[in-house]
Amino acid sequence: MNSTVTVKYQTTIPKAVREQLGISINDALEWVVEKGKAVVRPVHNNFLAYRGSVKTGAGDIAADIQAARDHRMEKYQ
Repeated sequence: MNSTVTVKYQTTIPKAVREQLGISINDALEWVVEKGKAVVRPVHNNFLAYRGSVKTGAGDIAADIQAARDHRMEKYQ
């Protein structure tokens, strides 16, 4: 498969490659030069893999907002 580089140094990833690598809009790509060849890898941030790793309790958003406002006002007093 071939693709052309535009005057802005952009190129289109062929559909078959996008599908095989699971690349979609706004995904990041990592570009590496290895032994004189360009290697492009998709960067898959598996955000949901970290679900539950930070323990939080029930919060009180109104109290948190007020505490943040009070803290900010301390520098003006």
